[in-house]
Amino acid sequence: MGLTTSAEAPLPVGEVSRLIGGWVDRLGAVWVEGQITQLSRRPGAGVVFMTLRDPSYDISVSVTCYRQVFDAVADVVSEGARVVVRAKPEWYAPRGQLSLRATEMKPVGIGELLARLEMLKRSLGAEGLFALDRKKPVPFLPQLIGLVCGRASAAERDVLENARRRWPAVRFEVRNVAVQGVHAVPQVVQAVKELDELPDVDVIIVARGGGSVEDLLPFSDEQLVRAVAECRTPVVSAIGHEPDAPLLDLVADLRASTPTDAAKKVVPDVGEELDRVAGLRDRALRTVRGLLDREERGLAHALARPVMEHPRRMVEERETEVDALLARGRRVLGHLLDRADSELAHTRARVVALSPAATLERGYAVLQRADGAVVRSPEEVAADEELRARVSGGDFAVRVAADGVVPRP
Repeated sequence: MGLTTSAEAPLPVGEVSRLIGGWVDRLGAVWVEGQITQLSRRPGAGVVFMTLRDPSYDISVSVTCYRQVFDAVADVVSEGARVVVRAKPEWYAPRGQLSLRATEMKPVGIGELLARLEMLKRSLGAEGLFALDRKKPVPFLPQLIGLVCGRASAAERDVLENARRRWPAVRFEVRNVAVQGVHAVPQVVQAVKELDELPDVDVIIVARGGGSVEDLLPFSDEQLVRAVAECRTPVVSAIGHEPDAPLLDLVADLRASTPTDAAKKVVPDVGEELDRVAGLRDRALRTVRGLLDREERGLAHALARPVMEHPRRMVEERETEVDALLARGRRVLGHLLDRADSELAHTRARVVALSPAATLERGYAVLQRADGAVVRSPEEVAADEELRARVSGGDFAVRVAADGVVPRP
């Protein structure tokens, strides 16, 4: 308001309220949509009082209108109905209260609601909130199930009774909320978030019985859809309804047609599982027995083979062959040794015949000089030179006679 104030020069409350009222009076009329709560039609009064509430948020505003404005739609409008109001903001200075003065009021028809839901559905679908690849699988046997439903409702009874009948040990964490009306959306959103934060909750079921399109509008609210999309825990939508499905069915990880169907899809039947286990056990037993029978037949067939009945026969047959080969080897080796011995004897005889010792045996002698050199010619010795004569029996010294050196003719 562009005022200059201070702790020493404050404005009175009435002045502040008057200034706010002057600023509000300059605001123009607006079209507002909301849900009617606390409708007051006093007999004989010319003004109707009501509260217009935003179904998605905990926000409401007071609305007043002249009786003739409300009478135009009184047959189709009551508490809980959605309306579109043309109103101008007003400031009631004595109480410091803001309200809306309605000059025109229109009910929101079913066709219009469905058209808006279709637009919201397309918008959220374009963001990928309904994509199949973001769906989380529901656990086979949840230990703790979160249940969001109306207090003492048929939906709660159907889920609890059917689930415990199927699996008596199953446990529930129940959150009772309003499932229609102006308080439904914030309470359902809060309950879903609380259950999602509990680490022991394996799956969350949001359940409600059937109802009209208006009754199911909270389960198509954008705030609830986004809250379910952000959940880390799998969410099951169990809204019994007409063919027009709420948007909660599309964003949930699993859709059930009714609360009873949700219990059947989330909780396995203990009898069916025992039958399945028994069937699998019988199948495994038949498989093992078949495998054992096949191996026994194979073993019997192997034992029936001649080599298994008489395992030493092959050794005995090979023993004869080994003996024959051993005898042959010995004969061949004997022949080779005899031939080598004969050749050695002949070679020895030749060596002996050609050796100097044999020559000496026949009476020959070898003369050697003092340095050991063999005398081969008379010219190699001198008169009176002492030589060594080597004969077969040993050696002895000789001396060359002075006239005994005669060269060979």
